[in-house]
Amino acid sequence: MSDFKHKEDTSWLDNLRVFATISVILLHVAAPFVTKFGKISMSNWWWANTYDGLVRFCVPVFVMLTGALLLPRAHTLKAYLKNRLVRIIIPFAFWTVIYICHAIYEKPSNYNLTFIIDKLINGAAYHLWYIYMIIGIYLIIPIISTWVRKASEKEILYFLALWLISILATQPIISNYTPDFNLKYFSGFIGYLVLGHYLSRIDLTKVKQIKLISFCIFLVGALITIIGTYFLSSQKGKFIVDLYTYFSLNVVVAAIGIFLFFKQFTLKNKHIIKFRNFINRNSFGIYFAHILVLFYLNKVGINGSILTPKFGVLITTGICLFCSCVIIHFLKKIPFGHKLAG
Repeated sequence: MSDFKHKEDTSWLDNLRVFATISVILLHVAAPFVTKFGKISMSNWWWANTYDGLVRFCVPVFVMLTGALLLPRAHTLKAYLKNRLVRIIIPFAFWTVIYICHAIYEKPSNYNLTFIIDKLINGAAYHLWYIYMIIGIYLIIPIISTWVRKASEKEILYFLALWLISILATQPIISNYTPDFNLKYFSGFIGYLVLGHYLSRIDLTKVKQIKLISFCIFLVGALITIIGTYFLSSQKGKFIVDLYTYFSLNVVVAAIGIFLFFKQFTLKNKHIIKFRNFINRNSFGIYFAHILVLFYLNKVGINGSILTPKFGVLITTGICLFCSCVIIHFLKKIPFGHKLAG
């Protein structure tokens, strides 16, 4: 895409990855309280809903980062499959075994072949759905990247427009009033992949107050998620997940806003940069480990309810991040551990 300007300094992508990594932990800490609408105090629910609604962008942003980093590159198929897929499949297999062993340890009666096969098919832990998805994305990146590198800006925008239309067509308010055009080929996470590439390449530095505009875009998407979820849940008398989904328009808006905001954001404090670099190097392993850490933290009474969700969600997120970092750091110290950790 010769009509795009490339931002040479890509440290902002590292900043965004670290922020998304912390956000996904916070999301998983807050989620159990959000689903208890009507069963816990409204104050506690609102705090959990606010935290969760603010970080719904995290998974879409992970995919957008993949698009920003991998789509501009020329990939030879053999080298790509060897290097990229092996790097993700080895730690995925390792952590799958860990989570299956953990499940059997917790409930030895689960130990049978059917249980293991089910875990392998559906995921050994609930957050591993992302790895199944990203493996599928990785498989088509050599094809998509070839097209993207040759496509004009108008062609990229055409693709993204069709993707957004496919998202709009599935929204509950709209779906009953739109023709049943088959846009499934433009739906799903592939749109976030191309979107991340597009937004990373466009030059918005001449737009006045772009950082403030980007933050406002994020805030609008997040507030629609938070407030809209309250009204929908109040109407039904139970938690309604519609605005929390990764393909609700408000989450797309929030993901675009936060992505563009970090593109304009620069870290200068050397201590924060050092912390950023450490989390960035270990972000994949932290993602794998954090659910196991949350499980055992909860076992000893550390969860989002400490001092009420207002404080407990943040406290537990911080402790989980620290413990996950320690686990991955020492796992990488053992022979071949760097290949297993992620």
